[in-house]
Amino acid sequence: MYNRYAESSRVNWTNNFANYLDPTHKREWSELLTPRGDGLILKSIKTDYKFPMKWPDRVTVLHKLRSEPELDTDSFIMDVIILSELHRRPAARCVEDIVVYDYKKGKKTPLRPFIVEQFKETFRLQEEAKKKNGDRVKYLLDRVREIEQASWDRPDAQEDFGSAVS
Repeated sequence: MYNRYAESSRVNWTNNFANYLDPTHKREWSELLTPRGDGLILKSIKTDYKFPMKWPDRVTVLHKLRSEPELDTDSFIMDVIILSELHRRPAARCVEDIVVYDYKKGKKTPLRPFIVEQFKETFRLQEEAKKKNGDRVKYLLDRVREIEQASWDRPDAQEDFGSAVS
């Protein structure tokens, strides 16, 4: 089921480009999911299961491009996380190896320039979000350390071990 979640999410991810991010190439994006022209084929998927989910649970599946594509890119890797909404933690992590395949010629083909352009922008936004959130985490860790130094790390601080006497 987890691999099916990843596959369905990748289809939705691609459809988001067609419907919202690049509607001028809607037909071409939609055809990537069919055997009519260029298509995206799942070459391999590696899934690391974290725990079994049980009904009634819902999943959120997130995809991330691992690297920035170039004009000659004919395959790419996507990192996937499958989150349990009930447990609020990852249920699985996947790595998808995707190949761009020309069904008419019967062989691999590079990504079309409009796809590379959209993937580059997506990758740029991912990196921007990673930096912003990394900076926020660093700020929070620094603040926690300041609080620790002001309370626990004082020379006169004493740990309260409680008492066995009631």
